[in-house]
Amino acid sequence: MNWEEERLLYRIAKLYYEEGYTQAKISKELGIYRTTIGRMLKRAQDKGIVKIQIQSSSDALFDLEDKIAKHFGMKEVVVVPSYTEQSNQDTNKSIGEACGSLLDRVILDDDIIGVTWGKTLGSMIHQLDELKPKNVECVPLVGGPGGMKSDYHVNAIALRLSSALNGSSHFINAAAVYNSIETAKEILQSTFMTDILDYWDDLTVALVGIGAQISSSNMVWSGFLGDYDQLELMEHDAIGEICSRFYTKKGEVIQSSISERTIAIPLEKLKDLRYSIGVAYSKEKVEAIIGAMNGKLINTLITNEETALEICESI
Repeated sequence: MNWEEERLLYRIAKLYYEEGYTQAKISKELGIYRTTIGRMLKRAQDKGIVKIQIQSSSDALFDLEDKIAKHFGMKEVVVVPSYTEQSNQDTNKSIGEACGSLLDRVILDDDIIGVTWGKTLGSMIHQLDELKPKNVECVPLVGGPGGMKSDYHVNAIALRLSSALNGSSHFINAAAVYNSIETAKEILQSTFMTDILDYWDDLTVALVGIGAQISSSNMVWSGFLGDYDQLELMEHDAIGEICSRFYTKKGEVIQSSISERTIAIPLEKLKDLRYSIGVAYSKEKVEAIIGAMNGKLINTLITNEETALEICESI
């Protein structure tokens, strides 16, 4: 590169990056074809005349997102700031805003969106503001818990999400887990489950909570799992739960007497979706989140900074 070429590249770069000229205006000013301007700006970068540095006050969060996404082969990871001096409600609000922004971006007309139940998803979903209207169907992916607070019920979550998207929702008239395999089979073969099963087959997006270790699982405090069930899951090295179905830290789905009594979409179906979005945070859920990512049960994660740091320390 001779002096004259360097001078011209410098002048073009200065006009474009510092003076705010458009490429068309530079073309007119210097008498150079507009198509040449783009190539010369690229050459200015290659020669070190222009150095572009991307900066943000949230660099650390973005680095966490990239590290987790690359390690687990995730489609996307969203990490929101943790709050130390404010209430837990602030985290729910931030998670809700992040989820809303993601859904606005990725949901398409005619999507069938499946949801689960639980505290995290229930608290977050009620933080959603109105989203861009879409012609979508929202459907439960698992039976509903009996004595749970209504805000955390899968039907309430499906209704709230469909309302935010101005779509349609469907309810499930079944419990998550039954006492006998025979009863569960009868429920699955009943006419009122026919439409739900069809929606599961055509699912395009899932929005799921992630249950922690058995001792603190929603399934325990909601009364679905007794002492024998918990012991059986411990023997299978269960580390987490999605849709009331359990899996190991490697992401292997556990087949047990409990899974045969469960009314829920098979977890294998989540692996083939365009978006399988896991929403979860807290140190107690780190291993369960890692298991879900290892097993490709989710391809997108929304969490907070504290949890993301713990995940990074574990990989």
